[in-house]
Amino acid sequence: MINKRTLYLAIVFAVVLAVFAASSLMAPKRTVPSSVRVVLASDIEWGHLNPLRGDASPRAGTLWGDRGAPVPCGFLVKFVDGFSSPPHIHPVTYRGVVISGVVHNDVPTAEEVWLPAGSFWTQPAGEVHITAAKGSNNIAYIEIEKGPYLVHPSKDAFEREEVPVKLDVANMPWTDAPGSAPGAKVAALAGNPNDAQLRRSLIKLPAGFEGSVRSQGSTLHVVLIQGQVTHEVTEKIDLQTLESGSYFGSEGEVAHQLACDAGADCLLYVRTTGAFDVVAASGE
Repeated sequence: MINKRTLYLAIVFAVVLAVFAASSLMAPKRTVPSSVRVVLASDIEWGHLNPLRGDASPRAGTLWGDRGAPVPCGFLVKFVDGFSSPPHIHPVTYRGVVISGVVHNDVPTAEEVWLPAGSFWTQPAGEVHITAAKGSNNIAYIEIEKGPYLVHPSKDAFEREEVPVKLDVANMPWTDAPGSAPGAKVAALAGNPNDAQLRRSLIKLPAGFEGSVRSQGSTLHVVLIQGQVTHEVTEKIDLQTLESGSYFGSEGEVAHQLACDAGADCLLYVRTTGAFDVVAASGE
């Protein structure tokens, strides 16, 4: 037979379990918005940028979009030290940001101008050019408005009313970032910062920064160019550490909480449709 003390303890235990289960069901669940996507640099799947060249091709890893489809896309390209391409063209314009190493991109007869990490350049569609890279770890971020990303021979060259852009990181036109984050800077690369259209920018966060990049438009794509940040969207649920080459993005109005490592400033490339601002944690 079960004595009274054992029965009493069993009843108490059952009541405690029931109360715990009820509180768990009633508590609001904190989840990451379905539109938010994060790709860690360590998780990127690499393949050949130009499969026709096999192992002579740089490596490529997609961050967002599909470089083989007629849609916008952003991807990383990894070069071997001393890489130099043959003269070629692309049927679409692309934009690039150097993440590590140095890159030279110009017409074949141009004097070499090496762009260091944090620099930005554009390559107009149809223009014959070469791309070269130096550095033991040489990576660039490349972005196209409409795929597929293809490589064609020089004989297929054609003219368009586009002028290539080269902007060394040392000459970036930095201004105070919109919002309330002391020390945060922004450099406008393309697009109108005063309307809801597509724009591209660099954001520089001071070492030790804690706050948010808040998207106020329909889409946001961000690539970490330099530094190390922790990223989250809901409190302590999806905290992740991002190294250079990592990506996060979202749709709609989302606040991405960031903390830049105290060891160095953090540089981010931002592509957004609509406005964004940078807010310090104390001002949120």
